[in-house]
Amino acid sequence: MKKIFVCLILALMVAPAFSQDLLEGAMLTQYKKDKEKSDEKIQDAKANVKASTWMDRAKLYENIALLRDTTEVIDADAANKALEAYKKVVELDKTKKGDPGKLAKEAQAVLDGDKQTPLYDAFINQGVKHFQSKNLQGALESFATAHSVFKSDTTGALYAAISAQQLNNFDEAVKNYAGYAQNGGKDASAYYGYAQLHKEKNDYDKALDVLSLGLKANENHKDLMSEKVNILLAAGREDDAIKELTGLTEKDPSVVNLTNLGILYDNRYSNYTKSLREIEEKLAQSGVQKGKLEDDLEQEKSKIEIYDGEIKRLAARLKAQPRSTELKRQLDEVKKSKEETEAAIAKIGTDIKAAEEKANSVDKSALEAQANELRAKQTEAKNNALKTYEKAISVDGNNYDALFGLGAIYYNEGVELKREVDNMNMQEYQAKGKEVESKVCGRFKKSRPYFEKAASVNPDSDAKVTLDNINNIIQQVESKNIPCSE
Repeated sequence: MKKIFVCLILALMVAPAFSQDLLEGAMLTQYKKDKEKSDEKIQDAKANVKASTWMDRAKLYENIALLRDTTEVIDADAANKALEAYKKVVELDKTKKGDPGKLAKEAQAVLDGDKQTPLYDAFINQGVKHFQSKNLQGALESFATAHSVFKSDTTGALYAAISAQQLNNFDEAVKNYAGYAQNGGKDASAYYGYAQLHKEKNDYDKALDVLSLGLKANENHKDLMSEKVNILLAAGREDDAIKELTGLTEKDPSVVNLTNLGILYDNRYSNYTKSLREIEEKLAQSGVQKGKLEDDLEQEKSKIEIYDGEIKRLAARLKAQPRSTELKRQLDEVKKSKEETEAAIAKIGTDIKAAEEKANSVDKSALEAQANELRAKQTEAKNNALKTYEKAISVDGNNYDALFGLGAIYYNEGVELKREVDNMNMQEYQAKGKEVESKVCGRFKKSRPYFEKAASVNPDSDAKVTLDNINNIIQQVESKNIPCSE
């Protein structure tokens, strides 16, 4: 924003808004002399009660404030003194009936600000000079006063707002930006800066309102439309952001806009994938725990049969050798182990009942309905992302982000399938493992050309690491003589 401020101020300095020519040499000397006389007059008891004294002073200080590039500053606050002089004229110039006199009416017209006057120009010029000397507070006050003495002003309001923004004076910045907008200001950078004030306060609704005003003044302005998308995303309004960015790509199908839209669809696809995985895990776990407990129960029960056989064998031997302490010790240990196993069987039985109750509490039909809805949304988001990335690449075949994003969709599908294979037990793998691995290989092969191109565009990027991983996995699958499939 500071850079914009400097550029605008420089433009203001050379703009033809001022009717006064540069005054140098003799004119500068004359103003100094006139200033000394005016300062003396207002100290004179007779002269300082005359409206004409103050009107002359107002005009003089206006001209001093309107001086541009001089090596000597006669009075840095000349515009303020001109303003006070005009107010003094209104105070002093009265008719015998107490009505405003001719000079008072002239001064009041300047103060009313129905049209642009030299006083307004004086405050604008004074504000520029304060800015040049890095007196931002002085610049703010001068520009704000300029706005107050010209009702239709936009220039003073804009620069007052920017000065206040540089000073982190939020209230003044908002007030002056509002005045700028109210008076029909059209500068897009002004509305951008105005919106940033509210964005920094996390007041996204107000920021969006400002951008809407800016877009009314600058229909289809790309930067304002892009910032509207950014603020919608910051506000967590992804659907609205996608809608806005879709409209922007229709007006401006640049590779940047298309890639950004692709990324939004891609993020949505990833979020749906994550949510779907969580639901699928809940559905799977609702029966998994009970099944595992039942397997454990059968294993424990099989131990009882072994313990019973061992007890019978040791009892027979002990009958033949009643004094054997070793046989008694062994028999006691087996009986103890059997008791522990019976306790474990009882506990597993209780756990199975609890698992059944938990499984029955899960609304499987509701979860399955949610899963089906998410699958449809996931597919739609994925297809939109693929389509949009492909459009971006058609505009610029070397766009790294679009290439990486497109490849990553196929790559991540391969990762999901590989996770499925990795979680299979031997029986499951024998039943369908090779079929799934074939799809893993197909997904990675589908992603490879995009990462190859992305790595060639940016050899030091993550694309190169991902490409190496892709090639390793494809090689592992092909080494098992498993063909790649879609």
